[in-house]
Amino acid sequence: MQISEAWLREYVNPPISTTELVSQLTMAGLEIDAVEPAGAVFSGVVVGEVLTTEQHPDADRLKVCAVNVGANEPLQIVCGATNVRPGLKIPAALVGAVLPGDFKIKQSKLRGVESSGMLCSENELGLAAEANGLMELRPDAPVGTDIRDYLTLNDSLIEIDLTPNRADCLSVEGIAREVALLNRMDWKPIEVKQSETGHQNILPISIDASASCPRYLGRLIKGIDPKAETPLWIQERLRRSGIRSLGPVVDVTNYVLIELGQPLHAFDADKLNGGINVRSANEGESLVLLNGQTISLDSKALVIADERQALALAGVMGGSESAVSDVTQNIFLECAFFTPRSIAGEARRFGLHTDSSHRFERGVDFTLQRRAIERASQLIIEIAGGSVGPVSEVKEESHLPKRPSVYLRRQRVEKMLGIALPDSEIEDIFQRLGMEIDKSGEGWAITPPGFRFDIAIEADLIEELARIHGYNQIPNHSLLMRAALSNATETMLDIDRIKDVLVDRGYQEAITYSFVDEQIQLAIAPQDNQIKITNPISSDLSVMRSTLWCGLIKAALHNLNRQQKRIRFFETGLRFLNINGETRQQAMLSGLILGNLHPEQWAEKNRKVDFFDLKADVQALFSLSGASIRYVPGEHSALHPGQTAEILSVTGEKIGVIGMLHPTLEKQLGFETQVFLFELDQNLLLGKAVSKFKPLSKYPSVTRDLALIVKESVSADDIIASIKSNGEETIQEIVLFDLYRGKGIEDNSKSIAVSITLQNFSQTLTDSEIDATFSRILQTLTNTIGAKLRD
Repeated sequence: MQISEAWLREYVNPPISTTELVSQLTMAGLEIDAVEPAGAVFSGVVVGEVLTTEQHPDADRLKVCAVNVGANEPLQIVCGATNVRPGLKIPAALVGAVLPGDFKIKQSKLRGVESSGMLCSENELGLAAEANGLMELRPDAPVGTDIRDYLTLNDSLIEIDLTPNRADCLSVEGIAREVALLNRMDWKPIEVKQSETGHQNILPISIDASASCPRYLGRLIKGIDPKAETPLWIQERLRRSGIRSLGPVVDVTNYVLIELGQPLHAFDADKLNGGINVRSANEGESLVLLNGQTISLDSKALVIADERQALALAGVMGGSESAVSDVTQNIFLECAFFTPRSIAGEARRFGLHTDSSHRFERGVDFTLQRRAIERASQLIIEIAGGSVGPVSEVKEESHLPKRPSVYLRRQRVEKMLGIALPDSEIEDIFQRLGMEIDKSGEGWAITPPGFRFDIAIEADLIEELARIHGYNQIPNHSLLMRAALSNATETMLDIDRIKDVLVDRGYQEAITYSFVDEQIQLAIAPQDNQIKITNPISSDLSVMRSTLWCGLIKAALHNLNRQQKRIRFFETGLRFLNINGETRQQAMLSGLILGNLHPEQWAEKNRKVDFFDLKADVQALFSLSGASIRYVPGEHSALHPGQTAEILSVTGEKIGVIGMLHPTLEKQLGFETQVFLFELDQNLLLGKAVSKFKPLSKYPSVTRDLALIVKESVSADDIIASIKSNGEETIQEIVLFDLYRGKGIEDNSKSIAVSITLQNFSQTLTDSEIDATFSRILQTLTNTIGAKLRD
């Protein structure tokens, strides 16, 4: 929000500089983003009046003007603006003036004619980005007055970044209330008198959606002057608030919005059909908005309608068909209270964000509407004339916000702030904040006003005391914590230990949104039920992820598009599953690799990563816990059917999945290289077997190799499991070290070489014992998996 400091100081003018004022507001929780001058730096420009104009003798587009600038004699100034004419009052830059950009005005000749100055446009004074002619001042502008004084340009524009809970400060009055409070000064809101009614005509008002709009006020104003002009002081205040002038009626509604914080809207009364109804939109109903956008409504949308059609998207923007124009003479002025819940997200749903929706979705004072409509009526009558009718009001008390009191304990204040504030200071702060105080027992029952939606619990009240008393006045104390150290379990790994291993293996940790693009989610996990977000930040963040792969794939594509050809990412986080209509969270660890196996180097020939490189990384994680796992062929909609494995525990519980991205999906997403992924259940991954001591044998070990021929369907795990099932106590290690397919091996078969190490803890193994053991192992392999020795 942007406001004029000069406007603010008309309400409350503490004896402090702009810098001190900005510091005060920032320390009170109203962060100042920027402070800029209201006008560009220039000097030597006064209010001038064109007395006469004559055609330049040697230039068709130039005129020689006699200009009264308050001096003894009029000045002769040559001007080329199309709107220059006798009687016009304009900014006149005198000889010696300095305009924005350090442009100096000198006595000069234009096509042989002396010119003693320059007549200026808004653009030349730095007041507008562009201009079509001279800046036209009001006829009553005092000639000879410095234009900076006339336009009050010695002013600062203060841009305030308000948090969503401080909607009470979305107005000049709201900021003035804070400034007065911080400086312990009295202040008065602008006086608003009830307008005298000139007719008794009303428009019937009905509310079908009273839960969303519990209060609605309206008034007919007839016979306004369509040619009236907005006073310069209102135009300037609106400009300094970032709002351009659009005509008296619209300017007044915008002015009251900035002044009081209450949005209003004016309809052209002659374009209305029957009474006003606040209702939910009909399915498929369309509305053309003031910005020219046509929106298709549904039953969730709240509209202002007449008997024929929707007129406005309630609390957001009016419709073009009922808008006031430069020929409007009769208006219907509305002022309503819409609940924050009914407006929140409505503007974004239609791709809009307006000053009105910004306030309503944060909360507008539900007691302000009568005062705001009277203030707007007062200004419209002063500017454009007309006759006002009575105010029609419809309200549903049961749906208006309730303001229950919040009890504040004296001891709690001291405990949380570390200082004991006097009762008189506590009561003074809350009274200046507009709150009702009832002192009782060991504290106070405090009722917040209608404009403070953020006061709900005792901590909110204590926060108010802290920021108004001054955070920098609360003494610093060293933290003192007495806590017993908890026992560290040996049966669980810390997730940071897992992360360290992945980083050591060349991975980088990624952090991605839990909200993902619905199309990517459907492509990767079409079998998962979507969990859609009601009010998404954007269309590409509209569903909750059911797999962390969505974010990792998007991050990988982002990096590939920026010349990063070797990528290794991992992420820890939650995935969200819709199981029988219930949303469940599951902590997962996911990873992705693509590109070359090694970074650029000279020592050895590089190659692309494959399935087994990723498997080695995953195996390194399980080696931390000592868990025994198995890889079995699996299926996943996002992975290659021939390069996908499920990771199972010894009990058969599924821990995760690993594999290569499906070629179709790879092409669809825009990858030009193979991508390998894994995803593991964190809870199952982090389980750790407690280490147990095993004594070393003092007797020598024996290692023998077996070259086995098995069917293609037999896996390495099957071979190792078969050997272990023999129950030989002397087996210490089993290593698969060779795989061969080709000449000498039957089709649909393969040769696997296995190294088996034997060792006894009580004696040295004899040849006969070794032979017997290997004979039993071979027999078991033959019986269980059909293996035979290779010749």
